[in-house]
Amino acid sequence: MTDVVLSEEELFAITGYQLPTKQLNVLHRRGFSRAFIGRNGVVLERAHYDAVCRGSGSPDQPKPKTANLSFLRRA
Repeated sequence: MTDVVLSEEELFAITGYQLPTKQLNVLHRRGFSRAFIGRNGVVLERAHYDAVCRGSGSPDQPKPKTANLSFLRRA
């Protein structure tokens, strides 16, 4: 049976850092939006890690908002 969350060793292998804040910054930049800092360090669910690596991402991740600049176009 595999663990539900990635281990400290796996997080170090992915990010190259041991400090939780640096690990979290790297994970968020790489698209792991559900990663967070818990009582014992960074928590990243294995299912989310697998989904992002497959390219499907997080289903509840909102799309980034963009400005509506359509009024600037000429008719």
